[in-house]
Amino acid sequence: MPVTTEIVHGDCLEALKRFESGSFDLIVTSPPYADQRNKTYGGIKPDRYVEWFVVRSEQFLRVLKPTGTFILNIKEKAEDGERHVYVLELILALRKQGWFWTEEYIWHKRNCHPGKWPNRFRDAWERCLQFNKTRKFKMYQEAVMVPMGDWAKTRLKKLGKNDVVRFDSQVASGFGKNIANWVGRDMAFPSNVLHFATECGNKRHSATFPKALPEWFIKLLTAPGDWVLDPFTGSGTTNVVAMELGRNSVGIDCLAEYVALAKGYLQETERTLNGNHNPKRINRIRDAAHSRLSPSETGKPQKAWIAQTSIEEEPLFAQGKRAINAA
Repeated sequence: MPVTTEIVHGDCLEALKRFESGSFDLIVTSPPYADQRNKTYGGIKPDRYVEWFVVRSEQFLRVLKPTGTFILNIKEKAEDGERHVYVLELILALRKQGWFWTEEYIWHKRNCHPGKWPNRFRDAWERCLQFNKTRKFKMYQEAVMVPMGDWAKTRLKKLGKNDVVRFDSQVASGFGKNIANWVGRDMAFPSNVLHFATECGNKRHSATFPKALPEWFIKLLTAPGDWVLDPFTGSGTTNVVAMELGRNSVGIDCLAEYVALAKGYLQETERTLNGNHNPKRINRIRDAAHSRLSPSETGKPQKAWIAQTSIEEEPLFAQGKRAINAA
């Protein structure tokens, strides 16, 4: 099945208005944090962050399918000895907007940078907030199962009398377990703490997250052929991972240099995939307009801008056309 990847130059607030309601199965993104990356994205003041975000998340809510999921990677910073609360305020605002706050995953950064502060320790984690439109949504838990671990070899080798029944905790917490349920299992479901190293090669982008992060959520929450959206795509990491996993995707960014950067990254991935004996896989990186739009809706200014980008697009498009014609 052909995989389509589209990169759009513009503010997602306006760009998403071109898309039909219920277009996407998953939105996974890391937006500009308040008062951070000022030299690239200009920065948004913490006291205005919720106001800035909710007009965009209104579009996210519209274009997401009822069975889809929105994953928001974000972390408040500390300033003047205190953490900002704009992320907490944003969670409450999104609930008022109609989102269900289903879960909060913690991304543990295994190789976080060292540092010293007078009243706190270095940041080693970020939030990955899960929001849904309905309480029933698509989820493929088996796709992210993990090995049981060496502990099972010794712990399950010899079971006691309390291991073959549901044994309640002796501290009266109300929790219980049945160790015998683990016998014969090689894989287990993961926790909501994700242990991924940060991205060392930033691809000329000031805030790149690792490929493993969107990959985990794309596997968990979509099937091959589904549509993934990153409205703040930056260097295009989400779109690259979606392409590699056989998902269609759209990436949007307001900075022209990052749009060009994302397209270059996708072209490298395209060439790698085609060189790895995948002749039936056609990944077409399209113009800035969505494939569902008529030519009149595409917008001449964006087409003119694409024609002036520094990356060489024609060989890729020509390759895709040849593959399509051959098919």
